[in-house]
Amino acid sequence: MRAGFPDFRLGAVLATSFTGTLSERHGEPVERIPTPDRLLDWLALYGLAVDACTGAQLDLARELRESIHAAATAAALQDGLPTAAVQVINDRSAQGRAAAVLTSEGTREWRIGSIDDALGVIAADAISIIAGERDGRLALCASPTCQAAFFDTSQSRTRRWCDMNTCGNRQKKARFNAKK
Repeated sequence: MRAGFPDFRLGAVLATSFTGTLSERHGEPVERIPTPDRLLDWLALYGLAVDACTGAQLDLARELRESIHAAATAAALQDGLPTAAVQVINDRSAQGRAAAVLTSEGTREWRIGSIDDALGVIAADAISIIAGERDGRLALCASPTCQAAFFDTSQSRTRRWCDMNTCGNRQKKARFNAKK
């Protein structure tokens, strides 16, 4: 990891973890992929390592991130999906040529050759969760400064925060201090 940047918020769901590279959207936003190299770091953490990224490719990645956020937010609210966001997600998915490969250990790895391939994998993951193909539900973080879309796979499907260690803890601490 590169020093001097905010830590990544890592989650189990690729697409919503990618939207988490911009946090506190309704407060003081924290950009976690401010440079092409930082995007490369994030992709590597998720098994989507590529050798290089340009500023223009970073812009495409951010456009995809914001499109996934918009579509996931609409889906969580059971609103119509934004047409422009759907188009970006579909375009990124179609432009990627990643291949899923089975390792001898029985796990899946991605064969990635470019940023387009990596973004295609992220877009395909977003399509899967927004279309309701996975066991879970899209929800929005209860933190008023965050409101990030996340994929809730808890048994009761009642999770309130995108991340208990950040947003959940902050809200519980605020409630405790308000009672004093």
